[in-house]
Amino acid sequence: MAKSRINVAVIGGGKTGTPFIKQLLDAEFVDVQGVADLDLNAPGMQLAKEHGVFVTSDYMELVRKGMLIDVLIEVTGVDEVRENIVSYLQETGNNHTVLMREIIAILMMSLAEGKLVETYHGYQKYA
Repeated sequence: MAKSRINVAVIGGGKTGTPFIKQLLDAEFVDVQGVADLDLNAPGMQLAKEHGVFVTSDYMELVRKGMLIDVLIEVTGVDEVRENIVSYLQETGNNHTVLMREIIAILMMSLAEGKLVETYHGYQKYA
C-alpha cells in the first residue's frame, strides 16, 4: 500500500533551502516535520514559522526523529553536517529515511529553472 503523505524535514533555511520549503508547504501530499538552521531569522525559518512548522537551530533534533522522516533534505553546504547525519542514520539502523544532499537540490532547482542555478554558503561551522 502506497503512502498518502510524505514526511519531510529540511536542514538549511537559506538561499537553497527556502525554495524547497515553499514548494513543500504548497504540496498537499507533503507534511513538513521541521526546518533547522543556525539562523532562526533565515528566510526559510521565517516561512516555516508562519506555517506553524517546528523550527530549531539544532539539526540533530530533526535527524533524531528517525523513521518518522521519509526524506531529509540537507542543504547547508557543510560537509560535517552531512557526515553527522549519515553516521547517525547508520548507527541507529535507520534504512528508511532518505538523505537528499545539496547537489540533488541544486539539480532539481536547475531543472525547474531551465538553467544551472547558483547557490552560496558561508563557512559557518555547525555545532
